[in-house]
Amino acid sequence: MKRVPATFLPPIALDARAQVPMYRQLYDWFRHAIITGQMRPGQRVPSTRTLATELRVSRIPVLSAYEQLLAEGYFETFVGAGTCVAGSIPDDTPIPTSSKGQKGIQEEKVGKAGVRRMSRRGVALTHLPTQSWLNIVGAFRVSLPALDHFPISVWSKLVARHSRKPAIGIMGYGDAMGHLPLREAIAEYLGASRAVRCDPSQILVTTGSQQGLQLCAQVLVDPKDRVWLEEPGYPSARQAFLAAGAQLIPVPVDHEGMNMAEFIRRGQTARAVYITPSHQYPLGMTMSATRRMLLLNWTVRTGGWIIEDDYDSEYRFGSRPIASLQGLDTDTRVVYIGTFSKVMFPALRLGYVVVPKDLVPAFCSARDAADVFSSTLYQVVMAEFIREGHFARHLRRMRMLYMERRRALAKAIRVHMGDMLEVIGAEAGMHLAAFLPPGTDDVAVSKNAALRGISATPLSTCYLSSPVRAGLILGYGGVNANQIRDGIRKLRLCLLRPNDRGHTH
Repeated sequence: MKRVPATFLPPIALDARAQVPMYRQLYDWFRHAIITGQMRPGQRVPSTRTLATELRVSRIPVLSAYEQLLAEGYFETFVGAGTCVAGSIPDDTPIPTSSKGQKGIQEEKVGKAGVRRMSRRGVALTHLPTQSWLNIVGAFRVSLPALDHFPISVWSKLVARHSRKPAIGIMGYGDAMGHLPLREAIAEYLGASRAVRCDPSQILVTTGSQQGLQLCAQVLVDPKDRVWLEEPGYPSARQAFLAAGAQLIPVPVDHEGMNMAEFIRRGQTARAVYITPSHQYPLGMTMSATRRMLLLNWTVRTGGWIIEDDYDSEYRFGSRPIASLQGLDTDTRVVYIGTFSKVMFPALRLGYVVVPKDLVPAFCSARDAADVFSSTLYQVVMAEFIREGHFARHLRRMRMLYMERRRALAKAIRVHMGDMLEVIGAEAGMHLAAFLPPGTDDVAVSKNAALRGISATPLSTCYLSSPVRAGLILGYGGVNANQIRDGIRKLRLCLLRPNDRGHTH
């Protein structure tokens, strides 16, 4: 039998004033825990001396209980492993559950307890559709970087450097705004590469860009306030503002980005606008200079806020990266959000928000109320990764790699699915969008692809209203050329009619 390492025991409640002897209470507790599955076969139990010390009782009742459990076959002893739960309990042991099983009993108890109320938001969250395509790590998972090309040896050395003898500041509570050296490095990087105008006091380090969106929604938006969002747009931004009780107004995008001219002409107002101007998610166009100035002028007249999500602006292949909208803002109405998840690795969970100076106290308090601060260790390591030049080198390598992978994906689509997919968007980022033939159900295609191990995000999930046209969002950051070709061949099979599947090319 496989021995399970020692684990924490559930609380053992003993009553010294009870008529039942102490050893019998202990025996009954262990027996019940074993036959109900609270303790697993092979799980180690504490030594009699250790358990007696923890329970603050004499060792004698503990010894007596253990001897009885060993005699009845609930415990087993192994040389060098101590005492463990037996691999199988005695055949004549009555199981104190009904035929429904433990899960059935819990469900029955819930039913008898009456209505278990949730907020409207909670009810809505339970009815979100399952997105099977997000459970796949491989072709063509959106937002997945080339993890096999990450400089793990450099990163590991930096982590080890600060883990061997960590400073007290790393192990204690951190600043809600973030580790100052990291904020300084981010401010310097954004100013040089994205033309963002800020100083370290405006940088708020977050647990990824999603937390940045949630903080913006909490600080800037009241329930029922209108928020303009791109249509199609980023679904997770939609969720962040819905959670704040905002009224979401979809604004269509075209080849110049969000087309808010009609809304402005009608005099429609909004408390905030969420946009991805440098690389629109998911279609990939860049917001024109005219649209940018129109939007900035609108905020000056109305007092609205712009939330600029610059999620993967580092990767632009056909030209130099587009400058940020925040850098053009002369009235400090733009809150700028960025993330390291797509340029480093998603599990890092570090992002940042550039906050207008007068909003810093509110954002800092909201961050503190959320989860106080991000891992200081990773913040320290990330600061050194930037300062020592590793970050810039990594970006340059990944920019070339993703350019090659995008071209490989576009070529594979052209060769194998040219009659099925129409690629759209600029040569930038880590994903591309492609339209499907009219009348195609992109959700059905995505579910079918997931069964073949392919992650293809349906474009329709990015719409608040009825989709204009079905399509797929295909990430290429985390797949090599062979995986791209194999993935497109499998994806093609998802769109072929059954009688066509013998005629693939």
